[in-house]
Amino acid sequence: MPVNIPQLTPEQLLPVAGVTLGVAQAGIKKANRKDLLVIILDAGTKVAGIFTQNRFCAAPVFVAKQHLAQAVRALVINTGNANAGTGDTGIFHAQKTCTELARLLDFAPQQVLPFSTGVIMEPLPVDRIVQGLPAAVANCKSDNWFDAAHAIMTTDIVPKAISKQVQIGGKTVTVTGIAKGSGMIRPNMATMLGYIATDAAISQTMLQKLVQHAADHSFNRITVDGDTSTNDAFIVIATAKAGHKEIVNPDTEEFCQLQDAITAVAVKLAKMIVRDGEGATKFITVKVEDGKNLDECTKVAYAIAHSPLVKTAFFASDPNLGRILAAIGYAGIDDLEVAGIQLYLDDVMVADKGGRASNYHEEDGQRVMNQSEITIRVILNRGSVSTTVWTCDFSYDYVKINASYRS
Repeated sequence: MPVNIPQLTPEQLLPVAGVTLGVAQAGIKKANRKDLLVIILDAGTKVAGIFTQNRFCAAPVFVAKQHLAQAVRALVINTGNANAGTGDTGIFHAQKTCTELARLLDFAPQQVLPFSTGVIMEPLPVDRIVQGLPAAVANCKSDNWFDAAHAIMTTDIVPKAISKQVQIGGKTVTVTGIAKGSGMIRPNMATMLGYIATDAAISQTMLQKLVQHAADHSFNRITVDGDTSTNDAFIVIATAKAGHKEIVNPDTEEFCQLQDAITAVAVKLAKMIVRDGEGATKFITVKVEDGKNLDECTKVAYAIAHSPLVKTAFFASDPNLGRILAAIGYAGIDDLEVAGIQLYLDDVMVADKGGRASNYHEEDGQRVMNQSEITIRVILNRGSVSTTVWTCDFSYDYVKINASYRS
């Protein structure tokens, strides 16, 4: 079960002026489930995004990147099929999806961004999507974020969504976001599908800058299994309906306020993805402190977070913590002086001066390992840079879920 994710209710999610959302049951993979989402944007809305770095990127990623250069008016997302590893046919299907939605809404096809998630290397059942689009459009309304969060789920157990409001330029600004992700999670931009909308007014250049910052501090700091998906996308929408002056300068209080708000929403969504990691029973924070630079801190953090041996030990609540030292050692820091490293499990010092800390007792490590939320702290004592990564354990259920994913 997901690790300490509060139950979501529709009332918790705030409408964003200029955005309507509609869902439908298209039967893409399974009958009687919401698997198609349409998001319609008012004229004048700005959209920015970043996508997977996987070279086998999905057809909708390829098409969405091209269409982002236009004035985007709609997004269409399907679950149940990734439309990845599908060659030219997949591109045609993604384009056809855009064309059919554009026809219903009287937009140009280039004003529609397509997204897909699900099984790789299977043909997209585009006819089912086309047949489901009228129902999704008819269902569009501003307070439909709760259903939208459900409609983009695949192996997710719970929907992931959050809203936040801040004051900018004397106006109330709303930020609402949804995300999906549970497996095939390893950051290489933003490893999942995520959509955040705000009624703030911001220039296109500043919006793109904000998207990258938000991803780097949230979705680019999570991992479940070390696999980067073919379909990842993180999109931020700004409708300029809040009524404040447009933000055009990053060196302003208004930009910082909006960046902080959107990043905070992205961090919450990113943590939910890890908490709902396939088969996860524990939420693990890995902090690496006092490094020479961000690169070496990140290497150490991910060496720990990706290690199957570390992750299975945490699932078993087994304080076999030498596995963490081994991960630090192979992280790729050639001049690392292990005698200077300190390792903590929550408040318990585990290792110091190259080996077991003199005051470490296994029952203290066991106490921490029994918790559902655990922090690993690695102090490199090489500088002043730090970073944080969030991950989960590996359980039997992870194997079961992925062994039967296509059934």
